[in-house]
Formats: sequence, C-alpha cells, structure tokens
Amino acid sequence: MGWIDRMLKRPPVLHVAVDEGTGPVVVLVHGIASSSTTFEKLIPLLTPRHRVIAIDLLGFGESPAPEWAEYTIEEHVAALERTIRRLRLRQPFTLVGHSMGSLIASRYTVMRHGAVEHLVLVSPPLYFSPESVRTPIDRAAMSLYLKAYEYLRGNKQFTMRNAALLARMSPIKNVLEVSERNWRAFVLSLEKSIESQTTISDIAEVRVPIDIVYGTLDPFLVPAGLRIVEQMRHVESHRVDGADHLVRKRLARVVATAVDAERPPA
Repeated sequence: MGWIDRMLKRPPVLHVAVDEGTGPVVVLVHGIASSSTTFEKLIPLLTPRHRVIAIDLLGFGESPAPEWAEYTIEEHVAALERTIRRLRLRQPFTLVGHSMGSLIASRYTVMRHGAVEHLVLVSPPLYFSPESVRTPIDRAAMSLYLKAYEYLRGNKQFTMRNAALLARMSPIKNVLEVSERNWRAFVLSLEKSIESQTTISDIAEVRVPIDIVYGTLDPFLVPAGLRIVEQMRHVESHRVDGADHLVRKRLARVVATAVDAERPPA
C-alpha cells in the first residue's frame, strides 16, 4: 500500500490468491478469520469450465491490514471493488461469498449494479435485531448469537485458544485463524460487518439471480433470517443434509452445481 493511499486512506488492493482456469469468471470471497483456503475443495470443481479468482479479504490471509481500518462492511466492499477493478474483467461475473463473505458479496452486488450476473451465497449468517423478530424462539436464538459474539470479542485469550483448537481439528488446513496478527480485523469485522448488518435488505435489492447454499448442521445459521430471504422471488435455496459451515466436498459440489445452473434473469 503506497504512501498516497495511506495518507488519503484509500481502500487497499487486496491479495489475489488464485487466478486460474478459462471461461466465464467466478470470483470467490471467503469469510471472517479465514482466507482463500476456504475454497480449496471448490476451486478444482470450477476451473475446468471457469476462470476462478479467489481474493483474501481486508485484514485476512495475505491482504493488507491498514492500521486506520475499522472493518465496516463499506470498507470491505470498497477494498473488494478496487481489487476487482484492477483485474479489468470485461464481462459480468458470478460472485460467490462464504459466511461473512456472503454479506460483503451481497452489498457489493447492490453497489456495483451490472458487474455481477449471478450471486451465490454459501452459509450466510443472516442476523438482525432481536426486537424485530416476532416469535419468542427466534428472538431468543438471535439474542444468543449476538451475546456469544460479544463474548468472543471481549475475551481475547479464550477466543484465540479455542480458535486454534478448532483449526487443528478442521479437515481443511489453515482455514481458520484468530491470532495476534489478525485480531483487530477479526474483532471489528465481527462487530461492524456481521453483528451490525443489513444483508437481508441488501438481498432484497439485488437484481440478479441468487442461489443460497447451506448445510443442515451449520451452527451459525438462524432459521428466521433464512426464511425471509427464501421467500424472495429471485432467490433459490439449496439445503445440504449433513453439511456444516465449512465448504467441504459435499457442500462444494452443490455450490459448483449452483454456479453452473441456468437461471432466468431476476
């Protein structure tokens, strides 16, 4: 990141970890505390038919982590936009977001009308204010998630220790990192991009076909949020039995099928 960018606080250019294959372009955006490694099971399924680009988000993987960044959804989108603009893509592309990446991908699609022709959201954590939830069960579930995230943000050693344990247990190597290196990006992204989100409204504003793919064992999904978006006419939902939050082989196959599916214009 150059001194002019630092002085003007311009969004940095992110690290493009993968750019391979030929054909219609698919851009992959990972979630919080992760990197493009998220998609290691998916990329080989797409490259025979697509040019696949995987980007590390602001503050994660090998991308810059500016000391002035607040990691709001707007900053994440701005950095993603500048990076994609540098790639000089000539045609509208398919944008795939996983977890927090799905929130960023949704906002990007709204902001960059015409750039994206198909949006695929994988394991999207769709949260909103508990006060706006009608049923007591859904309201309690939403409150529980938000309180859990607040606890993670306020207990650094607990969070880092348990993240390291989960990372060792994960079948995808290096898919999860919460460390001193990315702690600030993790905490602020969690607070300002996941807990404080308007993604359901963003999805409603999107004017291209949307496919949502999620596992029945995903611990981060709140049914109330999913029910709302699944009723939207331009959204098609794919529920994967036995899959969890990670993009393992089973989930990856369904995502690849969704990417290639012929969908009428929204």
